[in-house]
Amino acid sequence: MSMGGNATGAGSAGPLRVLQITDTHLYANPDRELLGVNTLYSLQQVISLLRQRMERFDLVLATGDLVHDGSVAGYARLTRELSTLNAPVYCLPGNHDERDAMARHLRGKEVRTASLVDAGAWRIVLLDSTIPGEDGGRLDPSELAHLESALGTAPDRPTLVCLHHQPVPVGSAWIDTMALENAVEFFRILDSHPQVQGVLWGHVHQEVDTRRNAVRLMATPSTCVQFAPRSERFQVGDQAPGCRLLSLLPDGEIHSEVLRLATAPGGLDLASAGY
Repeated sequence: MSMGGNATGAGSAGPLRVLQITDTHLYANPDRELLGVNTLYSLQQVISLLRQRMERFDLVLATGDLVHDGSVAGYARLTRELSTLNAPVYCLPGNHDERDAMARHLRGKEVRTASLVDAGAWRIVLLDSTIPGEDGGRLDPSELAHLESALGTAPDRPTLVCLHHQPVPVGSAWIDTMALENAVEFFRILDSHPQVQGVLWGHVHQEVDTRRNAVRLMATPSTCVQFAPRSERFQVGDQAPGCRLLSLLPDGEIHSEVLRLATAPGGLDLASAGY
């Protein structure tokens, strides 16, 4: 992924408004469905809700599983949809993404892959936790070195760290087998850099908001299908699609809320045993 750079938006004296979009699971075919849900239409509905609420943000973080089939057409469609948000969009891969296709085709004026963004008072570090051909995650040595460097070179900037896979169990046994394998190494680095204020991820298709020591840990609903919380086996949830809004204050405080559609999508296959 590219390093990214300085994002336009809030000055260092004001809050940085951030939107997290995750697990959009688009396809080359705009009519394709995931577990009974048209993922393109569902994403469009979430974007429409943001417009209705007249939400404004300085940047968008898209945290993986963006295109379900890794297709060029899917990434082109994603670029068009996310460009309508009128803010810089920084993307990282999930286990369903094709990294090379992302790097080549997420190159819109406002939509791109990135590994580091400085915006307002904050530094945002984006990590690639994917293992080719596997559902679980791991940060390879180059990603751990990138994290260490990004934190070591900006000790005075409050920092948000983003990745796709959950670094802590979320209480759903089946998906916790697909978590970040080397979370101990990940947190060892974070623990030595007190400017880290939050960790943000996708993958689990459900809302999580907790703390580890002083660090806020957050997962965000998918823009399409949800997974039922606290489930031993794969289970589709009846919660509505959504996204996360964050306000990052210059002093390091994080204000955050999850925004959802009013209802779950029609046609949702609640009886499915997997996908």
